[in-house]
Amino acid sequence: MNQNDPEIGYRINANGIETNYLDQGEGQAIILLHGSGAGVTAYANWRLTIPGLAKSFRVVAPDVAGFGYTERKPGIDYHLDFWVDHIAGLMDALDIEQAHFVGNSFGGALTLALAARYPERVGRFVLMGSVGTEFELTEGLDQAWGYEPSIENMQALMESFAYHTEFISDELVRSRYEASVRPGYQESFASLFPAPRQRHIGALATPEAALKSLPHQVLIVHGRDDRIIPLASSLKLHQLIEHSDLHVFGECGHWTQIEKKAEFSKLIEEFFSR
Repeated sequence: MNQNDPEIGYRINANGIETNYLDQGEGQAIILLHGSGAGVTAYANWRLTIPGLAKSFRVVAPDVAGFGYTERKPGIDYHLDFWVDHIAGLMDALDIEQAHFVGNSFGGALTLALAARYPERVGRFVLMGSVGTEFELTEGLDQAWGYEPSIENMQALMESFAYHTEFISDELVRSRYEASVRPGYQESFASLFPAPRQRHIGALATPEAALKSLPHQVLIVHGRDDRIIPLASSLKLHQLIEHSDLHVFGECGHWTQIEKKAEFSKLIEEFFSR
């Protein structure tokens, strides 16, 4: 691992993609899948969640293909099938037969698709502010997927993600902006969810019949005041997934794992330890 940059972990070939991933702890594997914000990495998304989980589990957090420090191959058509194959390939490369999952937003869509297609490879899973059903594109999600690099745009984007914005410092905004303009980052990001963007919500959705037949125990978590993914999305998932519980945090936006870090960590640690 890179001691100077905690975002850079280990590298492994996963389904033909040189993949950057974090790997801490021992025991049953939990795979954390990040969201789709500009400049996102597994570390940026999960840095507050990993330490607690790693006390009892092996925690693996990859930079999903198209994001972070994972290889960007020219000419790749990024879509749900490709991303699912990438995560399944990571599990194969790491000799992980089955894992629990936590999927944040876009990562929740990947988790649902993986669980529907390879149910035996997924144990329990948590969905946090998750995509995965059809809903009307929000202004916040349109803004996030349509991000154009500037300090001002990053500031506005980060403020739309949070309910309490006091922790969004100038330093944090600048660091996320600088991450979004690393060589090749904006070029690949702009290719992921081009306008018109409503179609991408449908492309990331798992059919309702498949959601109804999921055999897994599922914890669904959402911030009541989320302006990126509507609470109605998680209510719908809760109605469709038979073995699911729903926890809604008040005074919380899209960054549940940051705004409610202690409560969120305790909630998922208890869920996985049952």
